[in-house]
Amino acid sequence: MAGAGTRKSRAKEELIRFVLFLCAFLSILTTLSIISILAWEAYSFFREVRVFDFLSGTRWTPLLEPRSFGVLPLVAGTLQIVVGASLIAIPVGLASAIYLAEFASARVRRVLKPVLEILAGIPTVVYGYFALTFVTPLIAGIFPQTQIFNAASASIVVGIMVLPMTASLCDDALRAVPESLRQGAFALGATQFEVTLRVVLPAALSGVMASFVLAASRAIGETMAVTLAAGATPKMTLNPLESIQTMTAYIVQVSLGDTPVGTVEYQTIFAVAALLFAITLSMNIIAHRVLARFREVYE
Repeated sequence: MAGAGTRKSRAKEELIRFVLFLCAFLSILTTLSIISILAWEAYSFFREVRVFDFLSGTRWTPLLEPRSFGVLPLVAGTLQIVVGASLIAIPVGLASAIYLAEFASARVRRVLKPVLEILAGIPTVVYGYFALTFVTPLIAGIFPQTQIFNAASASIVVGIMVLPMTASLCDDALRAVPESLRQGAFALGATQFEVTLRVVLPAALSGVMASFVLAASRAIGETMAVTLAAGATPKMTLNPLESIQTMTAYIVQVSLGDTPVGTVEYQTIFAVAALLFAITLSMNIIAHRVLARFREVYE
């Protein structure tokens, strides 16, 4: 009877191991399939358009005559949103995390943290509508020259969207610092503020920096909010009150179905997506390098 029970347990473990392997295999297969399709369609595009012209051109009009395939206006629009969103999400998110991890009582933390994380559960299209109906009129009240679609309102709502991620990751990094470091600093006569800024924050620097990079990657990939709020005007401008277009917003525009499949105009989707993939992948690699480079190991 004992032998039959052992065989049954081993068979169950083998089945669980096979199911787990199948899940991992399907995940890898899906990733490789997406990358292969992206690479093939992008290759088809670059047989028609030179890579140098694509990466260095300052005019993006693939759907209009005369056609031009310089992607820099889309990259500039995307970076403008990322910088604007980071100016909001990074300082506010870090300050929120410091308060939650070092200064808030357990009761306050139990209330504030779930409230902060609710922001992450709001659909992005709602953020876009919020930008159009609330943020843009507010900015226009201060700067009358503000266009209906503008980079400023898009940056603000993307910054609010990224804020929970930044705060949550920074909070985890700060709380991972051993309590013995805090107690040692307190024993030397440091105040709570000095312990936080001179001991805890430097000790959690790798996690904090990685959260900044991951938050920026999240802002680069945002689609619906920037499509609704920033508009569809691919141009290189530093004026945040004007309409721009991001890389993701362009992909949405062409994916609506008005462009014939197989044409070079249609293949621009994959060329832009491949560039977007390369940028976000690079930023994720940088985040992991930062974590590995500045990680503090405590015993």
